[in-house]
Amino acid sequence: MPEAQATFAVKRTMKPLIIYCYDAYCGWCYGFSPVMQKLEVQYRNAIDFEVLSGGMILPEKPRHIGVIADYIRQSYKMVEDHTGISFGRDYLWHINNPEDSDWFPHSEKPAIALCVIKDEHPHLAVPFASALQYALHFEGRDLCDDEAYRHLLSNYPISPELFYKKLHSVEYREKAYHEFALCKQLKVTGFPAVFLQVAGNRFYAIAKGYTDYNTLKNSVENVLREAGDPKPEEKH
Repeated sequence: MPEAQATFAVKRTMKPLIIYCYDAYCGWCYGFSPVMQKLEVQYRNAIDFEVLSGGMILPEKPRHIGVIADYIRQSYKMVEDHTGISFGRDYLWHINNPEDSDWFPHSEKPAIALCVIKDEHPHLAVPFASALQYALHFEGRDLCDDEAYRHLLSNYPISPELFYKKLHSVEYREKAYHEFALCKQLKVTGFPAVFLQVAGNRFYAIAKGYTDYNTLKNSVENVLREAGDPKPEEKH
């Protein structure tokens, strides 16, 4: 198992740490979302989980969905066939009718939203990232629109007032861009990517691109065995 080159610790923890680098706009991350949710449920008592937004779409000037609609139209079926995920009709309307869409995709706002939720409730990082992906890719919500997040908030213990205050704060925007920088330090060039941090601040790349659950689980156990950590106890 190759060890990733990294000179920082995402966060200090007594447990091994899984670091999931994703982007809310990444279709392959959407397909990978059930894998990460299952892994987190199975191992949450033995392994800590962190989700980092990668900043996949960060144009200086907003670019219309029409710029990438052809690519998505050609690739989304591949994601469905390979992962079993389904893209929703409302999302695909924007892809199939870009001339009528008002979308200007940008990774910044969903990354800030994730930082807000993580700051309040770190253990909800994986489910909230998955909820963002579902809101976009299945429900067809515009993640650049503040209102796209309102329906999610009832499922998370945070008041809308506090959420939106932080969503528009300089502090949380800086947190999001810090995460983009962390992904670059981990040499992430595509999403999804998953790392396992073990004792001694060692990082191991355990997934590059979509990876099925059994393969990812075996990689986790192989790294822990190589690092001398006890095998995590699964939740059944």
